[in-house]
Amino acid sequence: MSEHHPEHRAGDRAQDGAGHDGDAPRRAPRNPVWGWVREFLIVVGIALVLSFVIKTFFFRAFYIPSGSMEQTLEINDRIFVNLMVPGPFDLHRGDVVVFSDDLGWLGDTTPAPTNPLTEALTFVGLVPDTSDQHLVKRLIGMPGDTVECCDADGHLKVNGVSITEPYLYPGATPSDEAFKVTVPAGKIWVMGDHRNASADSRFHQDIQGGFVDMDSVEGKAVLRAWPLDRFGTVSGDHEVFADVPAGTGK
Repeated sequence: MSEHHPEHRAGDRAQDGAGHDGDAPRRAPRNPVWGWVREFLIVVGIALVLSFVIKTFFFRAFYIPSGSMEQTLEINDRIFVNLMVPGPFDLHRGDVVVFSDDLGWLGDTTPAPTNPLTEALTFVGLVPDTSDQHLVKRLIGMPGDTVECCDADGHLKVNGVSITEPYLYPGATPSDEAFKVTVPAGKIWVMGDHRNASADSRFHQDIQGGFVDMDSVEGKAVLRAWPLDRFGTVSGDHEVFADVPAGTGK
């Protein structure tokens, strides 16, 4: 009696390699739209966290509301400031610094109008800070330096050495006011590049001698980011002070 071998018929149900019935219920495919939204939200979240960390510890955006630093910085320029100066890196004569108005140089100011969105974007560092609580000037005198105006040719002198300042606004003089100061420890002397339109250390000598606390310095301006036709680095023009010796004042 011959052995019967059943043949596989096309209508029989196939099994996969794991022995599972090929007609077993399958998981519904994922919604591709939700997958895209999920990835987008993750990317945005990571970007916001990184922006906040960078703004808090490394760089911060500011905008320029006045012409006191023309033409180095123009009204409505957007700049990025290196928050690691002073700190891991040192300040130097010529640096363009942003500092908190802890001494009230600005007087009573009307806060710029804001909305929750711009406040949130400013908080995470995606929008420049438009508050009136900071100033930007050029650092002229470090602790111990003697700064005076002026020599016989109308130039500033730092530690007895006359300096020529190429960053001054065209037609502006180094200073129309005569002065001679020695910068105390922990302080700096700052001046705007548009000297005729800058209420800087010269005009606040009734408040702490016109000196700015080193601890008030938020950082050094390093990049002009907006408008795009003015995109570029912010120069410290350190060569101006190359021949100036170390200060010996106290």
